[in-house]
Parts: sequence; structure tokens; C-alpha cells
Amino acid sequence: MKINKEIVFKVITVIMAVIIIVGAIYVMVNRLGLIEGYDFGGGAYYYVDIPDFDKVLPSDAYQASTPVWVHVALFIAWGWLMWRLWLWIDKR
Repeated sequence: MKINKEIVFKVITVIMAVIIIVGAIYVMVNRLGLIEGYDFGGGAYYYVDIPDFDKVLPSDAYQASTPVWVHVALFIAWGWLMWRLWLWIDKR
């Protein structure tokens, strides 16, 4: 029996789409990712305009021994690498 790859990929795509939609609904219904007392929506901890943000996240929550310039250089290098990969994929 020969299995058509196109049908298999379509079925996998539909299954993944359903899983993602169900997961998103689950997160919204259970209000995951929200900070109680702040009405900024999901991911509220990313916004710097939260009143008294320094009290929400302790200042000693993250201590890096690596200099900031290393983080910036790695970020730029990763962006350049992904750009080059995209160009390589686009040529094929």
C-alpha cells in the first residue's frame, strides 16, 4: 500500500493547528501569564510602563557576569547568521 506524502503532511498540519488552537484557548481561559492586579494583558511583565515595575521584579533577579557588549555581539551575530541562512535557503 502506497501512502501519499502530501496527504500525510496535510493531516499532520491540521493536527498541529488544532493542538495550537486548543493550547491557546487553554492559556486564555486559565489566564496564564497574567500578573494579578495589573490589567495589561498577557506578558504584562515585559512592559516598562507598569507602575512601580521595580517592585514587581526584584533587582537581583538576574545577575550576569558576562558584559553587556558580549550579549549585544551574540545577538548581532545570530541575526547575521539567520540572514545568511535565509539567503542560502532562498537561492535554493
